Amino acid sequence: MNYFPYFLRIFLLLALSLTACQAQQVTEAAFYQKLTEYYEETVPLVQRDSLREDYVILDTRAREEYDVSHLPNAIWIGYKSELQQAVIDSLPKDRPLLLYCSIGYRSERVGEKLLAQGFTQVYNLYGGLFDWANHGQPIVNAQNQPTDTVHTYSRGWSKWLFRGVKVW
Repeated sequence: MNYFPYFLRIFLLLALSLTACQAQQVTEAAFYQKLTEYYEETVPLVQRDSLREDYVILDTRAREEYDVSHLPNAIWIGYKSELQQAVIDSLPKDRPLLLYCSIGYRSERVGEKLLAQGFTQVYNLYGGLFDWANHGQPIVNAQNQPTDTVHTYSRGWSKWLFRGVKVW
């Protein structure tokens, strides 16, 4: 009896399994690499450990995401059709604004709009709420109570949240 085809099939199955596991490997380095695919760098980036007390913090996610959790003292302004222009119009044009969303893509788009409207100090939080939460920074819920739950936008994006409870 020739066992070679049998061993070859087992080897191929093991190799495919290993390749699939490696392809699905999600690391912090892979997350930061992913960010480079989304950022156009049209709005200056600020690292989570470089926040200043004078920032007005603006959340550019959907309202349901904000209600699950957000940065302390963040003001919800939304994105696209939910964009709260009245809130934006109430802000001084020279005040430093720190925008964020899940990873920084939506906040960069809103930041571009704010810069076009004449705001002079607009910044985007590098890595967004995911990076913030992944490093154990404080987040609060709709009742302003500390939480570890994060709305991850979708099931697919939830793989980039390494710390906390994921909801979508």
